[in-house]
Amino acid sequence: MWIMYVIQNTVSKERYFGTTQNLKERLQAHNNSGKKFTTRNNGKWILVYAEAYRSKEDALLRERRLKVHGRGKLELIKRIQKSLLD
Repeated sequence: MWIMYVIQNTVSKERYFGTTQNLKERLQAHNNSGKKFTTRNNGKWILVYAEAYRSKEDALLRERRLKVHGRGKLELIKRIQKSLLD
């Protein structure tokens, strides 16, 4: 099972879209200290949304479509608004 997920930083409120087969492990990796965008020391990344796919290609296609800031991204953000941090 492949998971397309949305996480949000508790301090900066930034959102990140990604794909993985192991959501728990991937979220831990995002929260490990480091220099990259999703591993910085400020705040914690929390899961706000996830979709499951049987196909890796379908999950990656969905992630790409959301990352290009298209209408799909706006609709998803509107739909999960109450799950996002203020």
